[in-house]
Amino acid sequence: MRIVVLSDTHVRDRALVDDSAFGLPSAAVVEIDRAELLLHCGDVVEPELLRRLRATKPVHAVLGNNDATLHGVLPERLVVEADGVRIGMVHDSGPTKGRAARVHRWFPDCDVVVFGHSHTPVNEAGLDGQWLLNPGSPTQRRRSPAHTIGVIETRDGAFWSAEIVEV
Repeated sequence: MRIVVLSDTHVRDRALVDDSAFGLPSAAVVEIDRAELLLHCGDVVEPELLRRLRATKPVHAVLGNNDATLHGVLPERLVVEADGVRIGMVHDSGPTKGRAARVHRWFPDCDVVVFGHSHTPVNEAGLDGQWLLNPGSPTQRRRSPAHTIGVIETRDGAFWSAEIVEV
């Protein structure tokens, strides 16, 4: 299964003038089209992007610190099972120091934990075989060298790989 992980898209509803557009770079849309599942780690900002993404395929999302219009709609944390792989989702994983232990406490039974907030991509092993992935941002790179998203591959009911894709 191919899973695209987004975070920190910061897309305002008024920016979505074309009914088929997502307000994201075209390379991100290509990856979204190839995915079977979408995960959004918060800072969607307004609901229209999620509505449009959900019209194309299954989407799970968590609340980010810039998601005032989505309070009460999105959870702060979520566990999703995809192809037998348990994926923990949160927007802000906290400081880099101690991150692996902290997210392992939050999601002890998850194979992968995805998060956002910093706009800085992370793709690394955590504790006890858990994988950590921050996809960065496809729209606001901040201090990162490129706009990015994440892609997770599962095979035969197990986590196979994760990568950061420049868009």
